[in-house]
Amino acid sequence: MSDARVRLAQSPGHAPVDQSDAGRPLGKREQTKVNNREAILSAARAVFAELGYGGTTVRDIIRGTGLASGTFYNYFKSKEEVFEALIDHSALRIRPRLKAERIRSRTFEDFIRNAYRTYFSYLVDDRTTYEMMRRNAGTIRVRMDTAEVLATFEEIRIYIEEDIKDGNLPPVDADYLMASVVGIAMELGDRMFLRENPDAHAAAEFATAMVLQGYKALPVNRP
Repeated sequence: MSDARVRLAQSPGHAPVDQSDAGRPLGKREQTKVNNREAILSAARAVFAELGYGGTTVRDIIRGTGLASGTFYNYFKSKEEVFEALIDHSALRIRPRLKAERIRSRTFEDFIRNAYRTYFSYLVDDRTTYEMMRRNAGTIRVRMDTAEVLATFEEIRIYIEEDIKDGNLPPVDADYLMASVVGIAMELGDRMFLRENPDAHAAAEFATAMVLQGYKALPVNRP
C-alpha cells in the first residue's frame, strides 16, 4: 500500500474510503496499520488544536491514541512528522474537490470562484481540522513545503497555464498568479480563523473579487 493511500484514511466523522488496492480488500495486518495511523493522526489533530504545536509533545499524542509508545514510532519519528502528515492529509482531501470544480467550471472566473468557495467551506465544515489550523496558523505557514501541498500548488499552476493556452487568460506569469491565488486563500483563511462566526461564503466572494479584478491589470509576458 502506498503512503498516499494510507494517508487517505478518513478521520472520525467522515465517510470511510474504499481501503483496497486494485479492488483487493485489505488484509488484517494492513487494516491494523491503517487504523493505527489514523488513530495517531486523529489524536494529534485534537492535541494540536488544544495545546498548539509548541505545547504538544509526542507523549501527549500517544496518550490520545490508546497505543503503545513503540507503536507510535513505527509510523512517525517525531511530532514534526505527524504535523506534516496532517497538512498532507488536508491537501489530499481538498485536491479532488478542486479538480472536480476545475472540470465543471467553464471559465477561469468560474474556477476561481468555485475553488475559493470549496476551500473556505472545507475549513469551516471540518471543525477539528479547522480548530487545529486556527491554533497553529503560524506553524502551518512555515511548513507548507510538504509533497502533497506542493502538488496542489502545481496543479493550480497547470490549470492557469491551460487557461492561458486556451485563450481564457492573457499570457500572464502563471507562477506568480498561482502564488497570488494561493496567498490570498492562506491569508484570508488565517483571518477567517480569528472570527467568532467564520463565513466561508463571504471569504470566498472577497477572494474571488480580488483575483478577478486584479488579474486583468497584470503585465503580459512578452515572448
